Amino acid sequence: MENLLGLVRIHVQRGINLAVRDCTSSDPYVVVRMGKQKLKTRVVNKDINPEWNEDLTLSIADPNLPIKLSVYDKDTFTLDDKMGDAEIDIKPFLEAVKMRLGNVPNGTIITRVIPNRENCLAEESRIVWTEGKVVQNMFLKLQNVESGEIELQLQWIDVPGSRGL
Repeated sequence: MENLLGLVRIHVQRGINLAVRDCTSSDPYVVVRMGKQKLKTRVVNKDINPEWNEDLTLSIADPNLPIKLSVYDKDTFTLDDKMGDAEIDIKPFLEAVKMRLGNVPNGTIITRVIPNRENCLAEESRIVWTEGKVVQNMFLKLQNVESGEIELQLQWIDVPGSRGL
């Protein structure tokens, strides 16, 4: 891990208006992938507006690798159904971390990221200085599915002895 730049904690908050895959509802969970890393949340049963409220931590070695997020419906006897996917563009977030802000007031907005064709944002996302950390809240619009958004938050974690950004 000599190339480690630091860690990104992804707080997977909730799903909004997710697709129905089992009769009237779904049993959704989220899978986050980056390079060889793969993390997943717990399954929330029978809920298309699930609250996961769960932290997943990725180690960042190559800032150009996309973070891919997929939502699945847990099935007992068949393969889990796909309920859409999205990609997190962490470049603006990493640029904000690189600024090495120290003495700015809590709640200062460092950058605004506007939804465009290159990202999956459902609305403007703000990168904010919060309690000594760079934090980005975002709503991701799921692709390849009829409906659904995922609310999440990125937070940078410096690792002592890593190269840093």
